[in-house]
Amino acid sequence: MKIEFSKDLTTIALVAFMVSFVLAFAACQQPSPTGEEPEATASLDFPPGVETAVEAINEEAMKAHIATLSSDELEGRAPASPGDEKARQYLQDAMADLGLKPGAEEGSWQQRFEIMSITSEAPEEWSFDGQGGSLSLEYWEDFIAGSGVQSDKSLIDEAEVVFVGYGIEAPEYDWDDFKGVDLEGKVLLMMNNDPDWDPALFEGNRRLYYGRWTYKFEEAARHGAAGVIIIHTTPSAGYAWQVVQTSWSGAQFELPAGDEPRSQVSAWITEDSARNLVAISGHELDALRESARSREFQPVPLGITTSLVLNNTIESVETGNVAGLLEGSDPVLRNEVVVYSAHHDHLGIGEPNDEGDTIYNGALDNAAGCAKTLAIADAFTRLSEPPRRSVLFLFVAGEEQGLLGSEYYAKNPTFHPGRIAANINIDAANIFGRTSDVAFIGFGKSTLDDVVVAAAARQGRTVVGDQSPDRGYFYRSDQFNFSKIGVPAIYADSGSTYIDRPEGWGQEQTEAWGAAHYHQPSDEMTDDWNFEGIIEDTVLAFEAGLSIAQTEELPSWKPGDEFEAARKKALAELD
Repeated sequence: MKIEFSKDLTTIALVAFMVSFVLAFAACQQPSPTGEEPEATASLDFPPGVETAVEAINEEAMKAHIATLSSDELEGRAPASPGDEKARQYLQDAMADLGLKPGAEEGSWQQRFEIMSITSEAPEEWSFDGQGGSLSLEYWEDFIAGSGVQSDKSLIDEAEVVFVGYGIEAPEYDWDDFKGVDLEGKVLLMMNNDPDWDPALFEGNRRLYYGRWTYKFEEAARHGAAGVIIIHTTPSAGYAWQVVQTSWSGAQFELPAGDEPRSQVSAWITEDSARNLVAISGHELDALRESARSREFQPVPLGITTSLVLNNTIESVETGNVAGLLEGSDPVLRNEVVVYSAHHDHLGIGEPNDEGDTIYNGALDNAAGCAKTLAIADAFTRLSEPPRRSVLFLFVAGEEQGLLGSEYYAKNPTFHPGRIAANINIDAANIFGRTSDVAFIGFGKSTLDDVVVAAAARQGRTVVGDQSPDRGYFYRSDQFNFSKIGVPAIYADSGSTYIDRPEGWGQEQTEAWGAAHYHQPSDEMTDDWNFEGIIEDTVLAFEAGLSIAQTEELPSWKPGDEFEAARKKALAELD
């Protein structure tokens, strides 16, 4: 069901006056990866009561939400688990208490949907035979493998291993790692990331979707591969091998399979294992990787054969997105919506850490994002009058499993994509203190640049671009699925310049936390969390979304952006 509000309904009187904050600030048309100060002017439109509304965004309220959602009682909130049910009920009750209306289909709070749980039992060793001998890789230490199919077995039978460079086919960059070679039934060995040495090629060190593991598995399947092996390195992945171990082991979840091509096995191996594997073919890994840095690269058959059987336990289970709606006050614009999104899932119960803890609590990722979104919802309800557009607060499922909840919503939206003004996605939080800047993932892609810069200027802050462009964050969280249906998106990340801290301090803290706690049982709320930056970032997200909900003109992608065509298509469908 699409939610539409009749133009004939009696509406609350229009606001008596509007407060405009006209601000001067800097904004570049296409920011550099390091983020230079922008140069432009814009205004934010607010209804009365903003100063009172932001009082809802406070440490006490957010701490309480985080403590509950990341408690051991919720067992890490894995999809379709008892903890998942408890988390969804908690979010539903919290929004009901705020006076929001159910935002899913047919007056429901939850958009429930089926997912497939796949638990693969891999052998302890994976063997390869080549001209220079044989090699056995050890599960967990050397390789992680999961099923690419939704069946009780995944089978590779005496398949040849072929090195395919980056595993990318991108006509717009005149790049094709496959060159028409028949790869049906082969096992494709490929590098992570995308070519990054030339700013004119794949946007230099900014990772595109071509560099994401999801694309690589999909592209290999389109070429008929029986299996895919991605070579993991910490720089190319943006995270350590331990994240591969914890994220791709245990039950994995997918939307039910359609008619899309699929490979039997999706696997990762360590760099050292890849080096040893290539060696039994008579090649050197570094030489192969160097050859892949060219448009002329051709797939390299390695003369290595391998077999692998995964025994899979398949179960159809249910999870859901949780949605609360604040109806807009304008008789026309209330049929459009600003969507705030935050994922409510994490990894559940898994392998124990050194302390024996098996619960992956997900406090920062993403109980904190849920808490920020609930605080924003609270702030909206405290306005003396709702904004002109409607606002949907959407807590999506299965983000850690491949953005499943936002994918399902994008395919089954409660508002037509042409009526979704913008998505503001909230994933994690800045726990280290206040910053003089804010990082905007996707800065330079849409007219939302102006909104974010203006909201930051109200706080005396500047906006910078993605501080880790090589990690492809724009394609790693739920704003990606909204973008694919044409919706301009804001994904604001922590700034990097911390007030009263030396240069580089913030990056050091972020890297240290990621190495120790990202996707680990130790992602828990601790007493040293500093909520000053969390509050400031949450206020910025609230004010940016509020202005979008007030402003007549719809946001748009900038000319030539990869998602511009999808936006035009969505708007044309409304004509």
